Amino acid sequence: MAKKQKYYVVWFGNPAGIFDSWKECQLSIKGVSGAQYKSFLTFTEAKKAFNKEYADYKGKTTKKKTLTKEQLEKIGVPNLYTIAVDAASSGNPGKMEYRGVDTQTHKQLFHQGPFLQGTNNIGEFLALVHGLAYLKKNNSDRNIYSDSKIAIGWVKKKKCNTKLKQKSKNKKVFELVTRAENWLKNNTYKTTIIKWETKAWGEIPADFGRK
Repeated sequence: MAKKQKYYVVWFGNPAGIFDSWKECQLSIKGVSGAQYKSFLTFTEAKKAFNKEYADYKGKTTKKKTLTKEQLEKIGVPNLYTIAVDAASSGNPGKMEYRGVDTQTHKQLFHQGPFLQGTNNIGEFLALVHGLAYLKKNNSDRNIYSDSKIAIGWVKKKKCNTKLKQKSKNKKVFELVTRAENWLKNNTYKTTIIKWETKAWGEIPADFGRK
C-alpha cells in the first residue's frame, strides 16, 4: 500500500516553512534548539496551521483567547519586518541562554549560552542589547521585539538591575552584563524596542518552547 503524502509545518526552524517530505523537515530543524514542527495530511491544513501559532497545535490554551475583539483590534498585528529576542533559564538562577530571530521567518540570527548561574531577566537584558548591537552593526532599520518589561526597563536605564550576586560560577555572565552596560553607555541607536503582546499574538518567535 502506498504511503500517504504528509506535509510538515516548521514554525521555528532554519528555515521555517512548509515541507512535503520528512527529510526536508529534518534538515530544517537539525541543530535548532526548541524547534517547533508538526505533520499534516493535506497542504490546506498545513498552510492554515502555518498561519497560526505552534501552541494551537500543541494542546496548549493560549491567553490571547481571553482578550475581546476590541482589544485585539486595538493591539493589531505584529510588524514582521523586525527581529525578536528571548531568553530561557533552567532554574533561577540556573543555566541560561538567549537568542534573536527574524520575526517573520524565525531564522536564528544569534545565540549565546548556556551559561551557568544566570537568570531569565539577565538573559532577556543581554538578548536585547545583543539585538541592538546586531542591528546597528548591520546598519539595519528594523526594530526589535521583547516580551520582558523588566529587560526593556533595564535597557532604557542602561543598567542591569539584577539582585543576583557575582560568584565564580557566573563570572562569564557578569562579564557579559558589564560589556552590555558599557555598550549602552557608549553607543546611540535609532532602533525602537517594542513590547511583544503575548496575550494577543502567542509566544514570541524567539521563545525556546520550554513552558
